[in-house]
Amino acid sequence: MSADVPVREAAPVREAAHEVVLREYGPAVSVPLDAAAGRALISSGVLHSATPDPGRAGHWLLRAGSRVGAVRVPGGGPVLRIAPKTPVRRLFFLLGFSLDPERAWRDGREGTVDTGAYDDVVPALAHAVERRVDAALRRGVLQGYREVEESALVVRGRIREAEQIRRHFGRTPPVEIAYDAYTEDIAENRLLRAAAERLLRLPGVPGAVRRRLAHQRLRLAGAAPLIRGQEPPRWLPSRLNSRYRPALRLAEAVLRGSSPEHRPAGAEPLAVDGFLLDMNKLFEDFVTVALREALREHGLTARLQDPHHLDTAGLVRMRPDLVVRGGDGRTPLAVADAKYKVVGEDGGPPAADLYQALAYATVLGLREAHLVYAGGAPPAYFHEVRGTAAGPDGRGLRLYRHGLDLSREPEELLSALRGIAGRLAGAAPRP
Repeated sequence: MSADVPVREAAPVREAAHEVVLREYGPAVSVPLDAAAGRALISSGVLHSATPDPGRAGHWLLRAGSRVGAVRVPGGGPVLRIAPKTPVRRLFFLLGFSLDPERAWRDGREGTVDTGAYDDVVPALAHAVERRVDAALRRGVLQGYREVEESALVVRGRIREAEQIRRHFGRTPPVEIAYDAYTEDIAENRLLRAAAERLLRLPGVPGAVRRRLAHQRLRLAGAAPLIRGQEPPRWLPSRLNSRYRPALRLAEAVLRGSSPEHRPAGAEPLAVDGFLLDMNKLFEDFVTVALREALREHGLTARLQDPHHLDTAGLVRMRPDLVVRGGDGRTPLAVADAKYKVVGEDGGPPAADLYQALAYATVLGLREAHLVYAGGAPPAYFHEVRGTAAGPDGRGLRLYRHGLDLSREPEELLSALRGIAGRLAGAAPRP
């Protein structure tokens, strides 16, 4: 264990719950754990690090990274609860805005992600999803047409001739038929039911919320359950399912974050039940989506994760988080990257971030690049790069860094991002 990483004893664990609390990017915690469970955590990739404690036999040093939420360690191990640095209500504002910015997630009672009085990720998530499902079903369970294929004694719809010959050698009955059924067993209801069932299996869901989720699952009994490991069904936004959309967006987030297989690429599958939000991805999604929405007010388009190559041979790929383009959709005007990290001890960003931003600006032929950090950096502070040719304004290439304090109120966050969007819009002469 390196000397610069503090270690603390595990917080008192309630034996009945067998729970260990970690903090996002907090100090390592020494936890009693058998070797099999420790190796399972290493393979899962859900933590920043998991290593045997050299000072205590039968203990492991566990340190959380950017993932927050709760997971149950396989093999009867403890429940790990990873608390975020960002207030939970603010975290769910970021999530809600990123999922569906076109709806009023941030304005008014109907657009708010309701986390109740819960200040932990899993209880807040379960409460929010249950409330959204309840609102979606308030006017009844949505029905729609779905194609059904089955064997029947009477003809309904059309006969599946190929199946009739293959299965029954052309004899009747039964008849292989296909028809459109008006039913509750549609993609939207299957998603909501799957999210409710997944939440009911998570550790840390309060009893009152668990009972309400069970009630919502009963209301959705007409939808087929989602088989574990099966891809969630796809749905398309329409006028008919507009009342379902907030609940569907949250349900999709539940199914993504509570996948039964948390593992790095190339690793063996490992079942780790729980829900985890990656704060790196959440911050990046929020910043880029909010900037894209704000740039529309300037008549500009923005491409997220825009692919480019550093070299002429096309061997080194690069994907800036956001590239601003002119009204024609082709001319690059500005580039920005979101970084969920704390700036260096000297008040400046890590050098690697500046090199990355410089590469983006160079490849795109821009006079500046922007880095948006989750707090810690003064607004619109810039580094002017030595050796770069001066432009018409007499200055060289500049690398700007912006700070976004996630403890601020939602409207203040959006106002700060509108200011950054204005700076991006004025980064280059308009065509």
